[in-house]
Amino acid sequence: MIRTTAVPRPIRVGAAAASVAGLALLAGCAGQTTTGSGTSSQPSADAGSGSSSGTYTDGTYTAEGSYQTPETVETISVTLTLESNVVTAVEVTGDPQARESEQYQSEFIGGIQDEVVGKNLDDLSVDRVGGSSLTSGGFNAAVAEIRTEAAS
Repeated sequence: MIRTTAVPRPIRVGAAAASVAGLALLAGCAGQTTTGSGTSSQPSADAGSGSSSGTYTDGTYTAEGSYQTPETVETISVTLTLESNVVTAVEVTGDPQARESEQYQSEFIGGIQDEVVGKNLDDLSVDRVGGSSLTSGGFNAAVAEIRTEAAS
């Protein structure tokens, strides 16, 4: 059966406004992750200024980071090699729980080296790599642990 009467205008306007508000809320949450210190892991305005706040011991460090997807909590393992506070090598391995996570983790892993090798550890924060924005949250959490471990 085809409906020939239109939905009343106040209902259409209300539904449209609710849709726009919902999209705005979702867009505001998309790239934000937090670390244990309660600060945002988004890049700061002075991230490229070259001001390093830490001195790190050369070596290879591994940490795990987790992030929430709509379906599950996913975990990745991050291994960084440091020389003079600069990342010289990176390896990321995933253990995806959902089919979509497998695709996004694979794309993230394929593009992460170009984003981090050659950068100072203090300046390291990724937002979206290979089309994956959620995996970045797990990566940034692992990097925060590596900073702590490498500083001691």
